[in-house]
Amino acid sequence: MSREDDEKEIEASKAPLMEHLIELRSRLIKALIAFGIAFVGCFFFAKTIYDVLTWPFVWVAGPDSKFIYTGLLEYFVVQLKLAMFGAAFISFPVVATQLYMFVAPGLYRHERHAFLPYLIATPIMFILGAMVVYGAVWPMLTRFSIGMQQLGGEGQATIELLPKVDDYLSLMMRLIFAFGIAFQLPVILTLLGRVGIITSDQLKSKRRYFIVVAFVIAAVLTPPDVLSQMSLAIPLLLLYELSVLSVRWVERKAVADKAKADAAAAAKPAE
Repeated sequence: MSREDDEKEIEASKAPLMEHLIELRSRLIKALIAFGIAFVGCFFFAKTIYDVLTWPFVWVAGPDSKFIYTGLLEYFVVQLKLAMFGAAFISFPVVATQLYMFVAPGLYRHERHAFLPYLIATPIMFILGAMVVYGAVWPMLTRFSIGMQQLGGEGQATIELLPKVDDYLSLMMRLIFAFGIAFQLPVILTLLGRVGIITSDQLKSKRRYFIVVAFVIAAVLTPPDVLSQMSLAIPLLLLYELSVLSVRWVERKAVADKAKADAAAAAKPAE
């Protein structure tokens, strides 16, 4: 499809402001309904979900692990937090689809096709970051925390790790959020490379500055301990290198597509 056809399609899709507002309201209502249904479902299974989240801790600490709560409604509030967090995960595809369907009529066809892969990659990379926390970072953090315990003896008090249900969930949510956002780095940089804002050569030249930035980001997003910060900073550096390769691939693909289009235009007979 030519650019003129794209412009005709966008022109035909134009609507008065009130119609845009009505459509936006409809999209928001659908997104909220999806979030609400997911919230109810997650709250119904909140205790089971919390048990799943404790598996990395129990795997390291042993089956006799114990969690405590010190407030009357603390565990109930934790279940509400867990339901909201789970609902955000589950409803994201619906919310993202509604957002895309609202924005898509204002984009050219090739822009819609270019934007869609990044929309799909975003939740995938977020889930990948969450899996890194669940399967690697959390067991390592648990071993470190358990190793800080102190057995009671002559002249020594017993110092035992008894995690609170709220503290456990809050820390895990914070790490999952931090790693999920960090794992968006290749998606964001590749998108910027596709639209021509950055190049792979620029990324390579700024590599030494990003090393400092990675540790600053890790210090801001993770708890104030070296283990958690290193656990995020090192993947950030690896993701940056992946971004350089991804942007370079996008650049080569753009050059190849342009050469193909030029060849097709040259071979087209003059009218």
